[in-house]
Amino acid sequence: MELQGKVAVITGGSGGIGQAMAKAFLAQGARAVVLADLSEEAVKAAAAEIGCEGYACNVTDEAQVHNLVEKVLAGHGQIDLFCSNAGASARADGPLLEASNEIWQGQWELHVMAHLYAARAVLPGMIERGEGYLLNTASAAGLLAALGSGPYTVSKAAAVKLAEFIAMTHGDDGIKVSVLCPQGVNTAMAPRSLGDGQTDGIIEADELAAVVVDTLREERFYVLPHPEVGEYVRRKGENVDRWLGGMRRLRRKTLDAQKAQDA
Repeated sequence: MELQGKVAVITGGSGGIGQAMAKAFLAQGARAVVLADLSEEAVKAAAAEIGCEGYACNVTDEAQVHNLVEKVLAGHGQIDLFCSNAGASARADGPLLEASNEIWQGQWELHVMAHLYAARAVLPGMIERGEGYLLNTASAAGLLAALGSGPYTVSKAAAVKLAEFIAMTHGDDGIKVSVLCPQGVNTAMAPRSLGDGQTDGIIEADELAAVVVDTLREERFYVLPHPEVGEYVRRKGENVDRWLGGMRRLRRKTLDAQKAQDA
């Protein structure tokens, strides 16, 4: 997809990744970029800074997602690219058994159902036109793992699978799908100071946005701002038992480092 003349919607738009993508899309000649986020104050401020529109939207509420899409269609006639980008970490709430049902459900609603709600809202119009693009933000954790959070890892893996299923189900209808799977990005969610040995470096949001633009242009499924992730996925596919053993070693190493730091 070439972004020139296109209309794009970005949820999670007041965050670092959302803002960076908005700026990159406008620089590529997008006709309109619409930001959406939970906080009206934050999204209006981000939109004013960038020079685009911004609306409050709780992406875990299907009615609000539908209303957002209707607003954009009323103002711009169509949506060419919908970026389902809202997300949040749950690492502080425990890796697995410690995490409450509320945390598990919240991560599922935000990282899976929000993508489904977006697809339900925009796909009918896109299919009718015979073209459209969905960019769903997942994580390298969805392809591999984030050892600190089961809810995050599992919901992001489901986000990847949902994107795959949309692509295989509606590709013949002219629908393109990409899934964004970064490791660490220097944003409020994962600031550069959090480099913890589980990633291949914290990159800047504008670096990620440049990779997004290139991947959309080439219409590839995986958006991998950290290219090493592709090699890790290949190795996992070749021998999942070896990969699991390596992840257990990494977990032990991480726990030992934490104990040493706390001592």
